[in-house]
Amino acid sequence: MSNFLTPKEIAESFVNVGKNKAALSVAKMLILGIAAGVFIGFGSYGCTVANAGAGALLDATVAKFIGAAVFPVGLMFVVFFGAELFTGNNLMTISLLKKEITMGQMLKNWGIVYVGNFIGSVLLAWLFMHSGLYGEAMVAKAVAIAEAKVAIPVGAAIIRAIFCNIFVVLAVWIAAGSKDIIGKIFGIWFPIMLFVFAGFEHCVANMFFIPMGYFVGADITWGQIFINNLIPVTIGNIIGGGILVPFTAYFACLRK
Repeated sequence: MSNFLTPKEIAESFVNVGKNKAALSVAKMLILGIAAGVFIGFGSYGCTVANAGAGALLDATVAKFIGAAVFPVGLMFVVFFGAELFTGNNLMTISLLKKEITMGQMLKNWGIVYVGNFIGSVLLAWLFMHSGLYGEAMVAKAVAIAEAKVAIPVGAAIIRAIFCNIFVVLAVWIAAGSKDIIGKIFGIWFPIMLFVFAGFEHCVANMFFIPMGYFVGADITWGQIFINNLIPVTIGNIIGGGILVPFTAYFACLRK
């Protein structure tokens, strides 16, 4: 007996996943969205700790790899807890293509979950600001991350975000294909580690990274956070995870 699903079986499972997500109440979408924002924020915090600490002792590339290796714990929390993550929910497009949900249902889920992710991420950043955990090195790293992200040209941010969510939804895809927890962990870890190491842009992670930098003194505004980064990155994430991967999967696995 195989311990993993075929691509067709995975695609079919995501049709049902999308139906279940569309059927959630607004309260559940929001609460589970907040939880996912917190979980991704924890991964982002761990990534910052690793970069700030290792960066003082190791080569910058090695420090970046260590940070990237820590970050995937956030998505593991999301998947195993059953939280609602906007970027992962972009795969609901498969259910739409199969006519199991409507466009309105999908956009309702995306919108509410996105708001929940933002609330959870910013709330966690605010709590970390008051936690006493951000010493000089951590503040410097948080400020540098935030200022660098809002300085990315819009076109480049969109492209990096497209790449990012291809990796994120494929991580979720691989995890769904495994029937054991170890397979799911490795299925999540490798793609997520690689997208962070490569420098791609994830809108929910940035909901923590950039406000965190803002809270501890980065020379940026909320307008820059949204206009320079979150909006273009969200667009790119939708293209990568809500169009390219699910459309390809639908035509390859489900279209008759």
